[in-house]
Amino acid sequence: MINFKSRRSLVIAGVVVSIIAIGLAGFLWSSHTNGARATGALATAKAVNGNIEKDVVASGTIYAVNQVNVGAQVSGQLKSLKVVLNQIVHKGELIAEIDSLTQQYALQNAEANVKYLQAQLLSAKASARQAGLEFERQKTMFAKDAAAKTDYDTAEANLATTNAQIGAVEAQLEQGKISVDTARVNLGYTKIVAPMDGKVVAIVTQQGATVNANQSAPIIIRLADLSTVTVKAQISEADVINVKRGQHLYFTILGDADKKYQATLREVESADTVSSDATTTTTTTSSSSAVYYYGWFDVPNPDGRLRIGMTATATIILDELKNVLTIPSAALGQKDASGRYKVRVASADGRVEERAVKIGLNNNAVAQVLDGVREGENVVIAEASATPAAKGSGGMVGGGMPMGGGPPGS
Repeated sequence: MINFKSRRSLVIAGVVVSIIAIGLAGFLWSSHTNGARATGALATAKAVNGNIEKDVVASGTIYAVNQVNVGAQVSGQLKSLKVVLNQIVHKGELIAEIDSLTQQYALQNAEANVKYLQAQLLSAKASARQAGLEFERQKTMFAKDAAAKTDYDTAEANLATTNAQIGAVEAQLEQGKISVDTARVNLGYTKIVAPMDGKVVAIVTQQGATVNANQSAPIIIRLADLSTVTVKAQISEADVINVKRGQHLYFTILGDADKKYQATLREVESADTVSSDATTTTTTTSSSSAVYYYGWFDVPNPDGRLRIGMTATATIILDELKNVLTIPSAALGQKDASGRYKVRVASADGRVEERAVKIGLNNNAVAQVLDGVREGENVVIAEASATPAAKGSGGMVGGGMPMGGGPPGS
């Protein structure tokens, strides 16, 4: 059992140990900050050789390079649909058939009218021959004073009339033949064929439905060539001045962010997205709205992995350097009149030296160093100021030694 005197001795010893520990921690912390010539711990990064690129990021949508709406040019019931969704079809292949009974009747009627006009033409030509013979007879008789002048004039007029009738019937016959050709074409329209090679990406009208070509152009299917797709990307007005045709880029899709698709910028529109999408020239953009411009680029799609409507995140490369000396952009201080940046370099013994560094390409994440820093040197990117220890129980100093109080039970 410890008596009162012994316990008091332990308390005094504990207090002495605490005071010594606090003093030692304070001394070590003070010595560290003075040696680094900084107010707190420094965060540094090494200058290393690496690649750097300056780019513009734009979000876009995937479209088919060539997509058509295949519709009906005649009215009627969609009698049969020969394709299914995602089927590959070839140019000229039968896609659908419309009930052709009405068009067949129209063709038969036009052909019958042509036959009637052909008969009328034969009749008119026969009348013309008869009128011609009568005119020659009256002409001969009139020359011999054997016929009256009125009979001669009548025969001449009848000949002219019958010749005119021939011309009228011939014109009607030409119209009739055109009507036959039109009816035959309309009959052909009842068989809908693919206008190009492609994939059926949508079926708009189902088999059995009635289409009316007189009111609008009814769409049967949508056909797209997906061997190559195009991306329509929105580029902000802050970036578009640096973007131009022919620049290299890559993009990713949401379903596979690790795969980069390579492409080349094909075109950048001169009008903003609101103006280029507008149906009238009076549309204006709100001053509070962001302004974007469409950039277009194509990419091969042999496996059909890219689909219409997918979102593509494009990175357009403005400039790119490989195997150059780089430091984090966070290490750059103010720029002086000569264009150099202030950079603090930390030596192995903890001292900090401020230098004027010449910087090349800077993408605000990594900057190219042209001179002023050597490979392997540490540059200061941040400085965390030391926080004074809190007074009272639970405060921490240096490595975390508790302040105040003695050993338990004192």
